[in-house]
Amino acid sequence: MKLHEIKPAEGSRKRKKRKGIGIAAGQGKTAGRGQKGQAARSGGVKGPYFEGGQFPMVRKLPFMRGIGFNNPYRIVYRPVNVGLLAQKFQAGSEVTPEALVAAGVVHKSDKHIAILGVGELNIPLKVTAHKFSETAKQKIEQAGGTVTKLEVKRGGYRTR
Repeated sequence: MKLHEIKPAEGSRKRKKRKGIGIAAGQGKTAGRGQKGQAARSGGVKGPYFEGGQFPMVRKLPFMRGIGFNNPYRIVYRPVNVGLLAQKFQAGSEVTPEALVAAGVVHKSDKHIAILGVGELNIPLKVTAHKFSETAKQKIEQAGGTVTKLEVKRGGYRTR
């Protein structure tokens, strides 16, 4: 095989459609643009932003970009893994949102705490949080600890 013998695969290259080259070509006269009207003119078809010359909705409502579409009732949880509790706390100690902040596991206690079941736990702990995954609950109870669920406050929280 030589360089000048290489050709593209059959059917992989398609010839460009030559519009307006005569009636026999199939795309002559109006070149597929139909009769008269804005779409038949050069530069005629406007984009989706164009609203017929009317002041566009996007420019009418600049204040709505991103604001007002955050759900004020959305609950944000700070995830904490069971394996991290085993590292930071001693056997028999109480694990509360305030204790997690004091231990440096989470930064703020204003968010709700969710305990997840990643990692191993082999010491008994009294864990108090807003939400528990099923595996986390099983691991805490198998280690001889207890699980207490806090009430979840709804509304009035910032989501960020």
